[in-house]
Amino acid sequence: MSIHPLPIFERDGDPAFRSGRTDAEIYAALKAPTSIVVRGGRMKWVAELPYAGSAKPGCGTKLVAHTHRGTEVVEMLTTACSNSGCSKSVSRQEMLEYIENSGGKAYPFHDTGRIDRIATTHDLAQWNSVQSEAAALGPAIKEMLHASGLAMKFVAVEPIFGKELLTIYYLSEERVDFRELLTVLAARFSTRIELRQVGARDEARLVADYEKCGQHCCCKNFLKVLKPISMKSAKLQKATLDPMKISGRCGRLMCCLRYEDETYESLAKRVPKVKSRVQTPDGPGVVIEARILVQLVLVKLDSNKGEFAFPVEDVTVLPRADEPPPPKPTL
Repeated sequence: MSIHPLPIFERDGDPAFRSGRTDAEIYAALKAPTSIVVRGGRMKWVAELPYAGSAKPGCGTKLVAHTHRGTEVVEMLTTACSNSGCSKSVSRQEMLEYIENSGGKAYPFHDTGRIDRIATTHDLAQWNSVQSEAAALGPAIKEMLHASGLAMKFVAVEPIFGKELLTIYYLSEERVDFRELLTVLAARFSTRIELRQVGARDEARLVADYEKCGQHCCCKNFLKVLKPISMKSAKLQKATLDPMKISGRCGRLMCCLRYEDETYESLAKRVPKVKSRVQTPDGPGVVIEARILVQLVLVKLDSNKGEFAFPVEDVTVLPRADEPPPPKPTL
């Protein structure tokens, strides 16, 4: 039995009779990007690299790039050119403003190198093989560091796709003269060796996984610049200063205390202080507890001595008895 196409379906397939384009037609009209923002390495550095290919990769695509370290497999974040047509692309000015607000010169940003190609299945299989070999190198390198007698604690090892560089991360409380060790390592692995000293926070970024909140550690997930954190932030945000509750996987104060501090400060200004007298919809009372994030205050009412929670918007702070009245406005 032959199939006869219906005229209505033939008409829907004709672009001349449609008000919108299909996804395939929209994609075909896009131009290949000329600049791609990528992320790579165990420390998750970011780079904007030129791209001369004709393919149109999307966010998350694995690419083979020649970077400041050598040949690497990197992940595409977005495009930074106006001709790509992608709704997720950013302008170069927006990207530079984001970098400036996220650490400035301390932000691990690079612009040296180029995108060679979109990673093929063979490239990805080879990259998985390199990573498997690196996992086996860890115990051997740890033993070599221990045998050197230097005050160095092995943290992690990172090869790159082209095997031109092998980076070894270590912890040390003091400066270490590892020139002799570097020669031994280079002879053993027949490649360029970089020994990089890291701190406790960077160690967590390299080897930690989840934090007590159930999310990936901020330092590993998205933070690029790890700035000092003050105890003032902990006092503002936490009801307790128990070290077990305010310390992260690195043993230092949690990173979220710093980048959430501005939000807490702005919310805390709206909340009446404990023991202050306030007016509520149910009458006057005294604040006995305040919850900054949910913007609620627990008030003990004067009328029945009951304790009730009220939103900050429904509470007005009353002047104290010894406080002078506000000055009258002058005409």
